[in-house]
Amino acid sequence: MNTLIAIDPGLSGGIAVSVFGVAGCRPMPATGGDIVALLRGIQVSSEKSGVETVCVMEATSGYAGKAQPACYAYRFGENAGFLKGVIQTLGMRLELVLPRDWQKEFRLGTASACASKGIWKNKLKAEAQRRFPQLEGITLKTADALLILEWALQRGLNHDTREAQAGPADDFTQGNRGNRGGNSQSPIANGQTLSAAARSASDALPATKNNNRATHR
Repeated sequence: MNTLIAIDPGLSGGIAVSVFGVAGCRPMPATGGDIVALLRGIQVSSEKSGVETVCVMEATSGYAGKAQPACYAYRFGENAGFLKGVIQTLGMRLELVLPRDWQKEFRLGTASACASKGIWKNKLKAEAQRRFPQLEGITLKTADALLILEWALQRGLNHDTREAQAGPADDFTQGNRGNRGGNSQSPIANGQTLSAAARSASDALPATKNNNRATHR
């Protein structure tokens, strides 16, 4: 079972993570050093747990529903490029997904069809709240990252291909992941206690008022 990180790379974006059925999220760290420390912490915890880390990040574009000012597009691209460099330097697998592709998963329409950007962003936030009902404090900054995480979970990117041959680990049992949709499986059954290794990877997201964690049930 891979550690799965989902990233909305905007400066007002966020990072979400799923580790052995535990989801967490936080706004984008304020500095490059903070971003490196966060991703390195998750990577180190995953390695201690003996699992691979997979990052899924929104692909950058100079056009996002409506044209963006040049300064915004530059800062967005700069942050996205920095994140790519950090992820690849840490040796994590990186998958890129276009906004239209992950957004299509949720059948919410398009940003261009909404009267304002705020209306569209709140539609995404409401969908993230519906998909992750146990996760408190979802904000406009973290909603997109959580939906990218959900998109990746639906495609099984949290499953290591080696597990298809070896079978599930002895410490975990297979059960349906509630509130997810589809037929994907979770490595924990309802009420099952997470192992210390799983918790250590999830705890790489610092426990602050802007960081939230919940178990998929």
